[in-house]
This record gives sequence, C-alpha cells and structure tokens, in this order.
Amino acid sequence: MSHKSETEAIRSKDRAFGLPWPDHNDGLFYNDIVSASDSGLTLIEFYSSKHKNSAPLQGWLQRIQNGQITIDGRVVKDPDWILRVDSELVYHRLPWKEPDAPYLLEVLYDDDDMIALNKPSGLQVLPGGLFQQRTVLKQLQWWENQQKSSLSNQGSHPVPVHRLGRGTSGILLCAKTKLAKTHLAAYFADGTSVIEANSNTNLELCTRKISKIYRALVNGIMDEDKVTINQPIGIMRYPGVAKGLYVASSSGKPALSKVAVLQRNVQENRTLVQVPLLLHMLLNVNNFVQVKNFVGEVEIQSGRPHQIRIHLAFIGHPLVGDPLYVVGGQPKSFDTKLADETYEQDGGYQRPVNPVPGDCGYYLHAHKLVLSHPTTNEVIKITAPLPPVLKTQEEAEEINI
Repeated sequence: MSHKSETEAIRSKDRAFGLPWPDHNDGLFYNDIVSASDSGLTLIEFYSSKHKNSAPLQGWLQRIQNGQITIDGRVVKDPDWILRVDSELVYHRLPWKEPDAPYLLEVLYDDDDMIALNKPSGLQVLPGGLFQQRTVLKQLQWWENQQKSSLSNQGSHPVPVHRLGRGTSGILLCAKTKLAKTHLAAYFADGTSVIEANSNTNLELCTRKISKIYRALVNGIMDEDKVTINQPIGIMRYPGVAKGLYVASSSGKPALSKVAVLQRNVQENRTLVQVPLLLHMLLNVNNFVQVKNFVGEVEIQSGRPHQIRIHLAFIGHPLVGDPLYVVGGQPKSFDTKLADETYEQDGGYQRPVNPVPGDCGYYLHAHKLVLSHPTTNEVIKITAPLPPVLKTQEEAEEINI
C-alpha cells in the first residue's frame, strides 16, 4: 500500500457521523398499475390476492375502509370497487415507530470513489420489513445532504455494495459513484461465481480483487485446528421471510468455507474463529500481476447469504447467541404458523413467533478488508476494531499494556 493510502485510512478512523432517528418514519407508498388480466377484479380481490404476503383479507379491508388506497388520485373506501385497465393504485402505509437501532457510523476509509463504514450490530443496511428508515442507507442519504455544500462532494451518492446482516458488525463498503459501484459490485459477484466453476477453470478467472476477514465466536470446542466445510446452501419456506430462509440443503447452491481456530475457551465451552471471505486477491506490484492466497483462518469462497452462520451451525458449532440457526444449519423452529390469525393495527400480519434472519444476539464481525481500488487499482487495506468479546487473550492484553 502506498503511503498516501495508509495516511487516508488512518485519518478517516477518527471520523463518525449519524443523526438520531425521529420517533416515527414517513410511512411508505406502494404503486400498482392495473393490467388487462386484472381488469374487472374488485379492489379487495386485487390486494388480497396480489399482495397476500402483506396482510390477510381482513387487514386489507381495514386499510381500504381507512382511506389508505387511492385509484387515479382519488381515495376509494369501497372494497367492491371494480378496477379498470391502466388505473393507478396507490396504497399508503401509515407512519410507524420502528424498533430501536443504533445510528452512529464510524468512517474507516473515505475518498472520492468510496467510503468504508464500521457498522454497529443492530443496524440494518437497506430498507426491509419493519426497518424502512432506520438503516445505513438513510444515514448515508442524510450525510450526503449535509455534504452538498462542498464542491468536491457534488454528484456523490454513496450506496452499500454488499450485504451485511443486521446483527453483524464491522466493515461495510459503499460506493460514491456509478463507476465505483459497478466495479465494487462486480468484485463481490465474482466471488460467488468462482465456487460454481469447473475445477479446471483458467486461473485468471479465479482471481479476485477483494478479500474480507470475519471474526466469530461459536458454541462448543472445535477439535480440529482447521476445518473445511463443503455444504450447499438452499432456500426453504419460512414464516416472516417472504423470499424464503437460507439453510443447509443438499439441493442448494455450492458453498465452501475453510475455518481455523484462533482460541479455545474450555471453561465457557466456546471457540473463537476467523473467516476470510474470497480467497484470492489480485495484486498489482511494479506493474506485474500476481495471484496471492489471502492468509486467514477461515476462507469463504462463495459468499452465500448467512453462509458463516449456516456453515458453522452445520458442523455443530452455531454462533454464540444466534437466535435462528442451530446444529445442522437449520432454523431453531420449523413451526410455520404465525403468532395467531389476527392482524396488527396497520392491518398487516402479526410478527411470527419464530426467529428471523434479522434478529440479533450473535457475535460476528467483519474485521478486515483488502481490495483493489475500483478506479486506481491501488491495494487498500481497511480494519474495523474488534469488539472485546471477539479478541484473543493476547489482543486483549496488548490493549491493557
């Protein structure tokens, strides 16, 4: 890394931003255009069939009678209103108080093309479910508005380029320009495709421009110092998760992880492990291209959603505090029923009794990231400080010296 990049990374670590959340969000508007095939349906038939995952029949009746739906700009409270082709329907989801979430974001790296943040556990990255405003994206938008007075920031629209679970803390990479977004998104996409390639694939296709190291705390004592987990990950139907829940599944997509132990705590029956995401790193050194294996304790070559949680649970060592995944890489409960058949105040389904992927409590941290800069190809190294619970004894003692 050049001296300039090292200086930039160090300077950015002292910065943070974030605005406190308002008591209620602004609500949401959902638009639909009546198609020829839906022409002739009643208003209640349309919403109870097309958007049945949002609310039961009685819930949609409540929303209609509450005046939350307009047709071509006119409020319609009659559920038996006959729809016509090309009519515009708008459902207004009323403002609500979102669950508590942290809002401060530490800046780990920042330049004209990208910004790396230290995301706290409990903060969702993108809008979804109950969290429509209390997200990293919203804080980035507010921060962008504050920066508009600076000429150097005009045209900058920072957006996250990869996923990071709500309960996961650590490095979140965001692009500021369209070009940077395209390149950074491709880095992560390439990482998920390599595992599906034939073993005889050309080496050039197996190089990657990004590596990410995770640190995790798991239940039980892992006997082996290094473990390879080759277990496909698929999707199952699950209440409260509209698109399905990712689980260990023989019929799923290939997924490969390599885990190594950092420290064992026999007294508390826990093991500290470290997980690099994306094994190979493409480095430019004196204009020569070289392929390097990233030296880390756990190598994840595929990057499926929740892969670390699923794979460690699959081998019998679920993350400490994980409310969802248990031994075998399956959900704690297979009960497909909701809390009851009634609906919430806004007409939507009540939250399922079962835990969902966004629930927090586990210990997983995106600790280090090394990447080829999306526009300069310079090698950038970024580190997010470890939470105390994820430090080895030696690391903890270094702080106290």
